[in-house]
Amino acid sequence: MKKIMKLIVVAFIIAMAAPVHAAEKLTVMLDWFPNVDHVPLYVARQCGFFAEEKLEVTILSPSDTTDGLKLAASNNVDIAVSYAPQSVMALSRGLSIHVVGRLVEHPLSVLLFLERSGIEKPADLEGRVIGYTVPGMMDILTEAFAKINGIVGYKPVNVGFAIVQSLVAKKVDAVMGPYKNYETVELEEKGYKARYFELTEWGIPDYDELVFIAGAQTMARKGAAVRGFVRAVHRAIEETKRNPEKALADYFAAVPEAPREMETKAFRITLPLFASNQELEKTRWQTFADFAFKYGLIEKAVDVSTMLKR
Repeated sequence: MKKIMKLIVVAFIIAMAAPVHAAEKLTVMLDWFPNVDHVPLYVARQCGFFAEEKLEVTILSPSDTTDGLKLAASNNVDIAVSYAPQSVMALSRGLSIHVVGRLVEHPLSVLLFLERSGIEKPADLEGRVIGYTVPGMMDILTEAFAKINGIVGYKPVNVGFAIVQSLVAKKVDAVMGPYKNYETVELEEKGYKARYFELTEWGIPDYDELVFIAGAQTMARKGAAVRGFVRAVHRAIEETKRNPEKALADYFAAVPEAPREMETKAFRITLPLFASNQELEKTRWQTFADFAFKYGLIEKAVDVSTMLKR
């Protein structure tokens, strides 16, 4: 008996002396306030997928939609949720960034208008007032859309994020940049029927709406942890698609202030658009980058392969 007790004590001492590997801490900044576009992040945390990768993930909200990318590029946050077009723009400006994964694999942004506007085809925008949301991007995409679709004259107006108000008050006839999973729902709740042009159906190349960005120094120091984060999020996307009701419940538990009815409707639209895999297709990215250079979204042509290295 004494011998057995000695063995137990020795085993306990060895276990206590063994090195304990603490979880790697990662800060993740969203592209905006928490919303159903981010559901898989909360599912990954709730289901323990981050913990299984030995990660402690802190989710932050920015004060502006461009904060995350800039802070990731400067290595002040580990990972940012950003957008493929802005990533291409950042690369063209010489920022050292890596695209490490995908969250939403097709554009959510659309050219939005009201059903009663009389707009049926792009040509109907001739002579109209077209609002845009993000200066330096959506105004340029509006110009590209107009050139591609033969719209010779229109009046551009910066509406910022006063999208619904501007349409309802008839200050603009259409807006470039709203999300089809949010503003359409918001308009519906106010009693208005929304319609829109899908950008990819009218000459603008397909792109990943939401991607994960990391800075060069972060990848050098925490590359393994970042790759573990992407694995965990991909598992969470699969889980979200497999059990959407539970996924949405996990999100609402984490973000109790979220407007439930509106975000439930938005989630149904978003669900099929979550990334089907974590492949970063160079040809697809390069096609959009070449388009961006041709139409003035970027001033300097880029080789996207430099930022798709993981």
